[in-house]
Formats: sequence, structure tokens, C-alpha cells
Amino acid sequence: MVHTNNSSYKKPELVAPAGDIEKLKTAIEYGADAVYAGGEGFNLRMGASNLTLPEIREATDWVHERGRKIYIALNIFARNYHTSGIRSYLERLAEIPIDAVIVSDPGIFLTVREIAPHIPIHLSTQANTTNIKSVEFWQQHGVKRVVLARELTLGEIKEITDNSHTETEVFIHGAMCMSYSGRCLLSSFMTNRHANLGDCSHSCRWQYVLKEEKRPNETYPIVEDESGTFILSSRDLCMIQYIPELAHAGVSAWKIEGRMKSPYYVAAVTRVYREALDRYFADPPTYIYEPRWLSELEKVSHREYGAGFFFGNRGYQSQTTHTGNFSATEYDYLGMIDNVLSGDVAEIQVKNRFLGNTSVEIMGMRLSEDFTQVLRDIRNECHESIETAHAGQKVLIKMSRPVQKYFMLRKCG
Repeated sequence: MVHTNNSSYKKPELVAPAGDIEKLKTAIEYGADAVYAGGEGFNLRMGASNLTLPEIREATDWVHERGRKIYIALNIFARNYHTSGIRSYLERLAEIPIDAVIVSDPGIFLTVREIAPHIPIHLSTQANTTNIKSVEFWQQHGVKRVVLARELTLGEIKEITDNSHTETEVFIHGAMCMSYSGRCLLSSFMTNRHANLGDCSHSCRWQYVLKEEKRPNETYPIVEDESGTFILSSRDLCMIQYIPELAHAGVSAWKIEGRMKSPYYVAAVTRVYREALDRYFADPPTYIYEPRWLSELEKVSHREYGAGFFFGNRGYQSQTTHTGNFSATEYDYLGMIDNVLSGDVAEIQVKNRFLGNTSVEIMGMRLSEDFTQVLRDIRNECHESIETAHAGQKVLIKMSRPVQKYFMLRKCG
């Protein structure tokens, strides 16, 4: 084992989720250095749209043209009946110049090494890597990057990065599982939907009460909460206030969770961490945390935020949340700019219904580009004036300031 004493670290890669092509392009445009996506099978987000093989090829070309990277998740824990399908899938995936595959299962790991040895392998957080020797083991077997277990503290992570040449990655924002590195069996037991095969029913988010055997019609909250208890529901992770601490841990890549979230979520979260990360590494001694970053992250739907286990286990209250602490976003995602025509007229793909004469916020790819305006004149694709824009419709609106493709419209609810 090589021991080092790192006083400074290389700027980490910002990795954002890509549940489909639209989210992939949004993530890149809003500042991600790399994206991670699932194929049509064999990944742990089967509820996401995921990418077909032709879409993976298209996405890889698009990402590489912009000097960014794409990683494909193959991180289920495979059963025997998956084996032939995985082999066939890898034979076709091997023809696409993706930057890595993300795996959990040693069997899939061996299959990748056999069929596509030229593809780098990232080890998923599902593999529960919690110590230096485990990292060393996977490094000796050819893993390029290890996504460390979510249970580790920043001190433990720093010890690993200081004593290993293997790339490391940690989640810094998004939903957390109330189970060991996401290895949950509750969904399989209760609904026959297997979390480790990508079909989780999110049983941990359900409301639970206590019943006594001889009083089946009476229910009791397990904790003092009039709506029941959510003892299995974890807080969402948010590390925006701890950028220097993350940097000092020496991790190679910072990852945002959310392949099943909206393009708005991907954009809003990615751009905040992009700005904070760039600000810190431009000049660490002068870095100052900006409260507006957290304010921006409050504008997307989320559960109560917490720091996970990065600062140790701070007890039940620091890890769990309940229905009263779920924040349905106060901002409605109205649409995305598809094109900018002459005269600052924007062609907008409508995502949620909105009315004329509505005050909205135009969200740029950088926080400094945001502005507010009233939508005084909405026109359809035939340039006819309309009072209401409906989801799925394309409309034309004159912008009060210059805008670009991928800018978004949102409104305080």
C-alpha cells in the first residue's frame, strides 16, 4: 500500500444523472463533467426511461464532442437467468466508445473483463466498499474507480484517498436509502419488486403505524406524529455547505443522485454544485459559502436535507424524515427553450400549463443568467396569440433579455 501526504487535490469530476437523452443533454449544458445513464436493462433504475443502444451511441458522440464523459450503469445483482442477456448486451455495448461501465456484481465484472476488456470499470456503491483493503482488492483486479459506500465518514474517505492510487467517487446530493449502501430487501419482501434488480417500490417511504394483535382496528404512531411515522425514510443528502470538507477528502468525483428526477431537477442541482466547486478550486483560501446556493436547492422537490454519514452517525433524528418534512417544490417547472429565433423570440417546449400575463423566472445555465419577466404575449407555432400554453405544446415568447437553448422557465407556486 502506498502512503502519501496530500496537502492539495485535483479538482474532482462532477457527475450528474441522465435518465434519458433530454436529461443527459441538460446535465452537460448545466455544467456536468460526466453523466451516468442506464441501458434498457441490467441497471438499478428500471423506472427511468433509460437509453437504447442506438441512443447510447448518439449520446456518447454528443458528449464526447463537448469533451465530457459518459458512464453506463450495469449495476444489478444478476441472477442466473440474466447471464445470457448480459453477455449479448455487452457484445453490442462494446462497440460504443463509452468511458466506463458501473458494476456491482462480481459476475458482471468478470463478464465485462471477458467480453469488453477495453471498457474501464467503475465499482458501484452497491458493492459496499468501506475500507482501504477492499479498494486495494478491486484495484488489483482492474477496477479504475470505486464509488465508496454511503456509510463512510469524510475522515474514512480521506484515509482511503490518501493511501490509494485508485480513483474514488462519492454521492454528494440526492435521495438516500435507509439500508446498507442501498442493498434493500424490504421492497422484495413486501411487493415482490426487487430493489437489487432495479424495480424498487420504495417501501421505506411508506407511512407505518403500530398495531396490537388483539386490537386490529386500532393503530398507534410509533413516534409522536399525527400522520404516523416514517422510521425508514431517510433525509435527502445535501453537501453544498461543505465544499471545502469534501475537497479535503481528496475524492476523484462528486456524484449527484437522480436518474428518475426531472430535467429541471438535474439542471437546478448541477449548476449550483458547478458554481460552488469552481469557486472553491479557483482560489481555496478566499472561498466563501453563499447561502443562495442552498436557497436554489430548496427550489426543487426534496425531503428534508441532511449530511448523511459524512460527519458520522449523528443519531436517528439526523438521518430520518417524515411526511411533514417533505418539500414539494414551491417552483413549478413550466418549460425549456428549444430554440432562439430572431428578435429574441424563444421557442419553448411547454412542460406544465401556464397562462399569459404570468410573471416567471427564466433560469439560465449559470445563476448569474437568471431574470424575471412577465409573459405578455404567448403565440403558438402558427404565430397566433393564445391565452394558455399547455403541456406538450410549443409556443413562441419574446424574451426581455438574451437567452439560449436549454434555458428554463419556472414559476413560484
